[in-house]
Amino acid sequence: MFKKAFTLLEMLVVIGIIAVLVSMVISSFSTAQKKARDSKRQSELKTAQQVMEQCYSVNSYQYPIISAGATAGSITATCPAPNTTITFTLSDPLNSAPYVYTITSSTTAAYELSADLETSAADFTVSNQQ
Repeated sequence: MFKKAFTLLEMLVVIGIIAVLVSMVISSFSTAQKKARDSKRQSELKTAQQVMEQCYSVNSYQYPIISAGATAGSITATCPAPNTTITFTLSDPLNSAPYVYTITSSTTAAYELSADLETSAADFTVSNQQ
């Protein structure tokens, strides 16, 4: 006479457990994305530092002029040197918090590039090595 079936309470408990598991997966996926973008920012700034140092050595011991790009979060630098032109552009992966750049000397004898990290309160900064 009685049919075997799930009760409403059992169904609500299962749906609640699934909802909790889905929210945990989504939050950990979001954290992984933030860490990946931070890693890309750090890698790009280290590469930019190497390019700036290379330009320094071939451009009469002066760093290239850094200029802001047309897009927020973008930095462009060009290094004119004898028989060589080095150009690089940095763009923030999320494009919400732009890279910060500072030329600490008017004679382009020093520079500082930094990026806001999503997973840390501290900024990641690279500067001249000379």
